[in-house]
Amino acid sequence: MRVLIVEDEPYMAEAIRDGLRLEAIAADIAGDGDTALELLSVNAYDAAVLDRDVPGPSGDEIAKRIVASGSGMPILMLTAADRLDDKVSGFELGADDYLTKPFELRELVMRLRALDRRRAHNRPPVREIAGLRLDPFRREVYRDGRYIALTRKQFAVLEVLVAAEGGVVSAEELLARAWDENVDPFTNAVRITVSALRKRLGEPWIIATVAGVGYRIDTQSEVGHEGGERG
Repeated sequence: MRVLIVEDEPYMAEAIRDGLRLEAIAADIAGDGDTALELLSVNAYDAAVLDRDVPGPSGDEIAKRIVASGSGMPILMLTAADRLDDKVSGFELGADDYLTKPFELRELVMRLRALDRRRAHNRPPVREIAGLRLDPFRREVYRDGRYIALTRKQFAVLEVLVAAEGGVVSAEELLARAWDENVDPFTNAVRITVSALRKRLGEPWIIATVAGVGYRIDTQSEVGHEGGERG
Protein backbone atom coordinates (compact mmCIF):
# COMPACT_ATOMS: atom_id res chain seq x y z
CA MET A 1 0.00 0.00 0.00
CA ARG A 2 1.29 3.48 -0.90
CA VAL A 3 -0.10 6.70 0.56
CA LEU A 4 0.35 10.40 -0.15
CA ILE A 5 0.60 12.60 2.97
CA VAL A 6 -0.26 16.25 2.38
CA GLU A 7 0.87 18.08 5.52
CA ASP A 8 2.77 21.37 5.84
CA GLU A 9 4.14 20.71 9.33
CA PRO A 10 7.39 18.81 8.64
CA TYR A 11 7.61 17.11 12.04
CA MET A 12 4.01 15.90 11.83
CA ALA A 13 4.42 14.69 8.23
CA GLU A 14 7.63 12.81 8.97
CA ALA A 15 6.15 11.24 12.11
CA ILE A 16 3.18 9.97 10.10
CA ARG A 17 5.42 8.70 7.30
CA ASP A 18 7.75 6.89 9.70
CA GLY A 19 4.81 5.41 11.60
CA LEU A 20 3.20 4.13 8.40
CA ARG A 21 6.48 2.56 7.31
CA LEU A 22 6.49 0.53 10.52
CA GLU A 23 3.14 -0.88 9.34
CA ALA A 24 4.50 -1.78 5.88
CA ILE A 25 2.78 1.22 4.25
CA ALA A 26 4.94 3.29 1.91
CA ALA A 27 4.31 7.02 2.07
CA ASP A 28 5.37 10.18 0.23
CA ILE A 29 5.15 13.68 1.70
CA ALA A 30 3.90 16.87 0.08
CA GLY A 31 4.31 20.02 2.16
CA ASP A 32 2.15 22.17 -0.09
CA GLY A 33 -0.65 21.86 -2.61
CA ASP A 34 1.49 22.29 -5.72
CA THR A 35 3.83 19.47 -4.69
CA ALA A 36 0.83 17.28 -3.86
CA LEU A 37 -0.69 17.79 -7.32
CA GLU A 38 2.64 17.09 -8.98
CA LEU A 39 3.08 13.81 -7.06
CA LEU A 40 -0.50 12.80 -7.82
CA SER A 41 0.14 13.33 -11.52
CA VAL A 42 3.10 10.93 -11.66
CA ASN A 43 2.42 8.30 -8.99
CA ALA A 44 -0.39 5.84 -8.31
CA TYR A 45 -1.49 6.05 -4.67
CA ASP A 46 -3.86 3.83 -2.75
CA ALA A 47 -5.03 6.72 -0.56
CA ALA A 48 -4.40 10.39 0.24
CA VAL A 49 -4.13 11.84 3.76
CA LEU A 50 -4.96 15.54 3.43
CA ASP A 51 -4.49 18.42 5.83
CA ARG A 52 -7.09 20.95 4.69
CA ASP A 53 -4.94 23.99 5.46
CA VAL A 54 -1.74 23.79 3.39
CA PRO A 55 0.07 26.44 1.28
CA GLY A 56 -0.82 26.70 -2.40
CA PRO A 57 -3.90 24.82 -3.51
CA SER A 58 -5.62 23.85 -0.26
CA GLY A 59 -6.46 20.35 0.88
CA ASP A 60 -10.04 21.09 -0.15
CA GLU A 61 -8.94 21.93 -3.71
CA ILE A 62 -6.77 18.81 -3.86
CA ALA A 63 -9.74 16.71 -2.73
CA LYS A 64 -11.88 18.24 -5.48
CA ARG A 65 -9.28 17.41 -8.11
CA ILE A 66 -8.89 13.83 -6.90
CA VAL A 67 -12.65 13.34 -7.09
CA ALA A 68 -12.83 15.00 -10.51
CA SER A 69 -10.09 12.73 -11.84
CA GLY A 70 -12.36 9.73 -11.41
CA SER A 71 -9.51 7.65 -9.96
CA GLY A 72 -11.59 6.54 -7.00
CA MET A 73 -8.64 7.17 -4.69
CA PRO A 74 -9.83 7.22 -1.06
CA ILE A 75 -9.35 10.53 0.76
CA LEU A 76 -8.80 10.80 4.49
CA MET A 77 -8.88 14.37 5.79
CA LEU A 78 -6.58 14.85 8.77
CA THR A 79 -7.09 18.27 10.31
CA ALA A 80 -7.52 20.29 13.47
CA ALA A 81 -10.88 21.59 12.18
CA ASP A 82 -13.14 19.51 14.40
CA ARG A 83 -16.51 21.27 14.30
CA LEU A 84 -19.43 19.34 12.89
CA ASP A 85 -19.79 21.86 10.06
CA ASP A 86 -16.12 21.33 9.16
CA LYS A 87 -16.62 17.57 9.00
CA VAL A 88 -19.78 17.90 6.92
CA SER A 89 -18.07 20.21 4.42
CA GLY A 90 -15.15 17.79 4.19
CA PHE A 91 -17.41 14.89 3.32
CA GLU A 92 -19.27 17.08 0.84
CA LEU A 93 -15.97 17.74 -0.92
CA GLY A 94 -15.51 14.00 -1.41
CA ALA A 95 -13.62 12.85 1.68
CA ASP A 96 -14.13 9.18 2.52
CA ASP A 97 -13.04 9.59 6.14
CA TYR A 98 -12.21 12.38 8.56
CA LEU A 99 -9.79 12.27 11.50
CA THR A 100 -9.13 15.24 13.76
CA LYS A 101 -5.87 16.22 15.42
CA PRO A 102 -4.56 15.14 17.84
CA PHE A 103 -4.91 11.50 16.88
CA GLU A 104 -3.40 8.09 17.53
CA LEU A 105 -1.27 6.71 14.71
CA ARG A 106 -2.77 3.26 15.22
CA GLU A 107 -6.22 4.65 14.46
CA LEU A 108 -4.93 6.32 11.28
CA VAL A 109 -3.44 3.00 10.14
CA MET A 110 -6.69 1.14 10.80
CA ARG A 111 -8.71 3.74 8.92
CA LEU A 112 -6.36 3.60 5.93
CA ARG A 113 -6.55 -0.19 5.87
CA ALA A 114 -10.34 -0.01 5.99
CA LEU A 115 -10.44 2.49 3.12
CA ASP A 116 -8.15 0.27 1.07
CA ARG A 117 -10.40 -2.74 1.68
CA ARG A 118 -13.54 -0.83 0.72
CA ARG A 119 -11.91 0.41 -2.48
CA ALA A 120 -11.23 -3.17 -3.55
CA HIS A 121 -14.92 -4.05 -3.82
CA ASN A 122 -15.39 -4.95 -0.17
CA ARG A 123 -12.84 -7.73 -0.23
CA PRO A 124 -12.49 -9.54 3.11
CA PRO A 125 -9.97 -8.05 5.56
CA VAL A 126 -8.11 -11.36 5.77
CA ARG A 127 -6.99 -12.55 2.34
CA GLU A 128 -6.36 -16.18 1.49
CA ILE A 129 -4.79 -17.68 -1.62
CA ALA A 130 -2.89 -20.89 -2.37
CA GLY A 131 -2.50 -21.80 1.30
CA LEU A 132 -1.46 -18.28 2.29
CA ARG A 133 -3.43 -16.31 4.86
CA LEU A 134 -2.57 -12.60 5.05
CA ASP A 135 -4.06 -10.30 7.68
CA PRO A 136 -3.17 -6.66 6.85
CA PHE A 137 -4.63 -5.32 10.10
CA ARG A 138 -2.52 -7.55 12.36
CA ARG A 139 0.30 -7.68 9.78
CA GLU A 140 0.45 -11.45 10.06
CA VAL A 141 1.06 -14.11 7.43
CA TYR A 142 0.44 -17.86 7.69
CA ARG A 143 1.18 -20.59 5.19
CA ASP A 144 -0.78 -23.78 5.65
CA GLY A 145 -1.42 -22.72 9.23
CA ARG A 146 2.25 -21.98 10.00
CA TYR A 147 3.12 -18.43 11.06
CA ILE A 148 5.68 -16.71 8.80
CA ALA A 149 7.72 -13.84 10.24
CA LEU A 150 8.33 -11.21 7.57
CA THR A 151 10.12 -7.88 7.45
CA ARG A 152 7.98 -4.81 6.77
CA LYS A 153 9.13 -4.61 3.16
CA GLN A 154 8.57 -8.31 2.55
CA PHE A 155 5.06 -7.98 3.94
CA ALA A 156 4.35 -4.95 1.72
CA VAL A 157 5.48 -6.83 -1.40
CA LEU A 158 3.50 -9.94 -0.47
CA GLU A 159 0.39 -7.83 0.17
CA VAL A 160 0.53 -6.44 -3.37
CA LEU A 161 1.03 -9.91 -4.86
CA VAL A 162 -1.81 -11.44 -2.84
CA ALA A 163 -4.16 -8.59 -3.80
CA ALA A 164 -3.49 -9.41 -7.47
CA GLU A 165 -5.12 -12.83 -6.85
CA GLY A 166 -2.71 -14.75 -9.02
CA GLY A 167 -2.27 -12.03 -11.62
CA VAL A 168 1.18 -10.91 -12.70
CA VAL A 169 2.60 -7.82 -10.99
CA SER A 170 5.53 -6.12 -12.68
CA ALA A 171 8.68 -5.16 -10.81
CA GLU A 172 7.88 -1.54 -11.64
CA GLU A 173 4.46 -1.80 -10.00
CA LEU A 174 5.92 -3.46 -6.91
CA LEU A 175 8.47 -0.66 -6.69
CA ALA A 176 5.69 1.93 -6.99
CA ARG A 177 3.37 0.27 -4.47
CA ALA A 178 5.79 -0.94 -1.78
CA TRP A 179 8.51 1.75 -1.83
CA ASP A 180 8.33 5.54 -1.62
CA GLU A 181 9.50 8.22 -4.05
CA ASN A 182 13.04 8.24 -2.65
CA VAL A 183 13.85 4.79 -4.02
CA ASP A 184 16.32 4.53 -6.90
CA PRO A 185 14.28 3.48 -9.98
CA PHE A 186 17.26 1.39 -11.15
CA THR A 187 17.60 -0.51 -7.89
CA ASN A 188 17.46 -4.30 -7.71
CA ALA A 189 15.59 -4.05 -4.41
CA VAL A 190 12.51 -5.76 -5.84
CA ARG A 191 14.43 -8.81 -7.00
CA ILE A 192 16.31 -9.06 -3.71
CA THR A 193 13.14 -8.65 -1.63
CA VAL A 194 11.16 -11.19 -3.66
CA SER A 195 14.02 -13.68 -3.41
CA ALA A 196 14.20 -13.28 0.37
CA LEU A 197 10.41 -13.43 0.65
CA ARG A 198 10.27 -16.63 -1.38
CA LYS A 199 12.77 -18.25 1.01
CA ARG A 200 10.84 -17.06 4.07
CA LEU A 201 7.65 -18.63 2.74
CA GLY A 202 9.50 -21.89 2.13
CA GLU A 203 9.18 -24.69 -0.37
CA PRO A 204 7.44 -25.50 -2.56
CA TRP A 205 8.04 -22.00 -3.96
CA ILE A 206 4.79 -20.06 -4.15
CA ILE A 207 6.01 -16.87 -5.82
CA ALA A 208 6.50 -17.47 -9.53
CA THR A 209 8.65 -15.33 -11.79
CA VAL A 210 7.17 -14.66 -15.21
CA ALA A 211 10.26 -13.96 -17.28
CA GLY A 212 10.38 -10.42 -18.61
CA VAL A 213 7.01 -9.56 -17.06
CA GLY A 214 6.99 -9.77 -13.27
CA TYR A 215 5.86 -11.94 -10.38
CA ARG A 216 2.69 -13.69 -9.28
CA ILE A 217 1.34 -15.99 -6.60
CA ASP A 218 1.28 -19.47 -8.13
CA THR A 219 -2.20 -20.85 -7.52
CA GLN A 220 -1.55 -24.14 -9.34
CA SER A 221 -1.34 -27.41 -7.47
CA GLU A 222 2.36 -27.75 -8.27
CA VAL A 223 4.16 -24.55 -7.47
CA GLY A 224 7.75 -23.56 -7.86
CA HIS A 225 8.57 -25.37 -11.08
CA GLU A 226 8.29 -22.70 -13.78
CA GLY A 227 11.24 -21.63 -15.82
CA GLY A 228 13.15 -18.67 -14.40
CA GLU A 229 11.22 -18.86 -11.14
CA ARG A 230 14.17 -18.20 -8.89
CA GLY A 231 15.00 -14.91 -10.60
